[in-house]
Amino acid sequence: MYQRPPPPDLTPAQQAIFEQPWPRFSDAEMTRRRTAIETIMAQHDVTHLLCYGAGGRGAAVPWLTDWSVTTEVICITTPGDRDALFIQYFNHVPFAQRQMDRADAHWGGASTIRTAMEELRRRGGSDARIGVIGALPFGPYEALKEMASGVVNLNSAFTRERLVKSDEELDWFRIGAALSDLSIAALLAELRPGLTEHDLSDIVEHAYVPWGGRSGIHFFGVTPMGNPELYVPAQFNSNRVVKSGDIAFTEITASFFDYGGQVLRSFAVDCEPPPLYRALHDAADAAYDAIVAAAKPGATCADLIAAGRIIEQLGFTHCDDLIHGYGGGYLPPVLGLPSRRDEPTPDITLEAGMMMVVQPNVIDHDKTAGVQTGDCIVVTENGGQSLHKSPRGFLSV
Repeated sequence: MYQRPPPPDLTPAQQAIFEQPWPRFSDAEMTRRRTAIETIMAQHDVTHLLCYGAGGRGAAVPWLTDWSVTTEVICITTPGDRDALFIQYFNHVPFAQRQMDRADAHWGGASTIRTAMEELRRRGGSDARIGVIGALPFGPYEALKEMASGVVNLNSAFTRERLVKSDEELDWFRIGAALSDLSIAALLAELRPGLTEHDLSDIVEHAYVPWGGRSGIHFFGVTPMGNPELYVPAQFNSNRVVKSGDIAFTEITASFFDYGGQVLRSFAVDCEPPPLYRALHDAADAAYDAIVAAAKPGATCADLIAAGRIIEQLGFTHCDDLIHGYGGGYLPPVLGLPSRRDEPTPDITLEAGMMMVVQPNVIDHDKTAGVQTGDCIVVTENGGQSLHKSPRGFLSV
C-alpha cells in the first residue's frame, strides 16, 4: 500500500497558507508590490511596463500576478489599469484565467510580442517610453523598438527591489525550505550502498512531490573518499552505484510554487570520514558559522568574505560560490574567496530581510576532494537565521 511521506514541518500560519487549494498573497502584500513597481517606473520615466517570461523563468510575472511562468508569457502593467497577461500556449490560458484574480489572461496569438504591442497601443503606448523586466529576446526587443520612443531596461532596479523580502514572502520561502528539508530526512533514512544517483533523485523528489513541492535542483556528487574523483556536486545525475566508503554530497531546492529553499549536505556512506574529509568538513562548518554570525544589517560583502577566509586559513579553498543572494532568482551578492579566482567585491550593504545561501564547498588545492554544506538564511539583527531545520554536520548513513 502507498505510504505518503511525512509532511513538512510548518508553523500554524504557514500551514494555513499551505492548505489553500491555490495559495495567494494578501491584498496588502500585492499592493506593496504594485506600489514598488510603479515607483520604479516613475523613477525611470516610463509609462508602461512589459515583463517577459519563458521556460519557467521570469520572476517579475509571478511576483506581480501570481501566475507561475510556463511557456512564453508577457505581462503588460500600466498605472491605473489591470495587468494583462499574454500566454503563448492556448491550452494554458484557461487555467490562468481560473487561477488569477489580479490580472486578465489572454492567448498570445501568432506572435506574443505583437499581440502585447496591440494592448500597449490600446493603452496609449505608441511612442512612449516602455520599461522591460525579464530576458526579452532580440526579436521581440526589435519589434518593441518599432513602436516605443524608448525601451528601458529595468532589470537591475527590479533585482534591487527583490533583495529584501517582506514577512509574508518569508513565510512562503520557509514553506519551500521545509519541503526541501523533507529530502534530507529521506536521504538519511534511505541512502545506502547499491543505489544509483538516479535512485537518489527519486528519493529526493518522492519526499516532497506528494505534498505539492516543485522540483528545483538536486545536484549530487558521489565518489570514494579513499580515492576521490570529484570535488563538487554535478548538475546531472548518472547511473553510478553508491558504495561503502563513498561521500554523497548534494544541493537541493524544492519549491512552494515560486518560493524555494536551498539546503546542502554531505553524507558519509557506511563509514567514518577519513581525516582529509573530516578536516574539509570542519572547515566548511567553521566558515558557515562565521559567515552567518556576520550576516547582520550594515555588514558589507567584504565583511562576509573576511569571515569566510577561515577556509584559507585552514589550508583549503572552494569551487562553488561561497555565498549568493536568493529568492526570486540567483541574486547578488555572489561572493567567493581570493584563492578561488580573481573577482571584484560587490558594493552591497546587508539589510534586514535579505536572503542568501551560505554554501561552503570546501576543497583541497589539488582539486581532488570536496564537501558541501549550507542553508538558505535571512539577515536579521542577530545575524543570519536559517530557513531550514535539517540536521547539520557530516551526516552518516
